[in-house]
Formats: sequence, structure tokens, C-alpha cells
Amino acid sequence: MSEYDGHQYVGIDLHRRRSVIVRQTADCTQLSAVRIANDPVALGLQIEQAGSCPDVVVEATYGWYWAVDVLQAAGPRSTWPTRWA
Repeated sequence: MSEYDGHQYVGIDLHRRRSVIVRQTADCTQLSAVRIANDPVALGLQIEQAGSCPDVVVEATYGWYWAVDVLQAAGPRSTWPTRWA
């Protein structure tokens, strides 16, 4: 977890091979911006840095399914596309 103990907001700009993850506070102070290889473990580790129950938004783009699966397993509140059954 990061040194910031307050509620965090996470935005994920999802691309084919790499993604950018930005964490910030409620007053829009940026805590981090990292570029990761699209890997469930790498994404999970970054979400873990956001503390418990961060608000997460994922860009709705082709190939978002794996990221949403990782986020749902991690348990943060979220704004992401609903996976159709």
C-alpha cells in the first residue's frame, strides 16, 4: 500500500500490450502514474497500492475483459463495462 492513507481513485488507460495506471486523491493530487505490461499480476500489484476499496475506472476498449476479471477478484469499487453473460 502507498504512504497515502486516504481514499484513492484509479484510472486505467488500457492498451493492447501496455497500460497506464494513474492513482490520485479526491482533490486530484496525483499519487502515481505507471506504465505496466498487460499482465494480471502487474495489474493486481498496482491496484493493491491503492489501498482498500479504491474507486477504479477502466477505459472501455477492445480487450478489457482480462483487466476487469483481475479487478473484480481484487474487490475495489469500480466503474467498468458489465460483462455480458
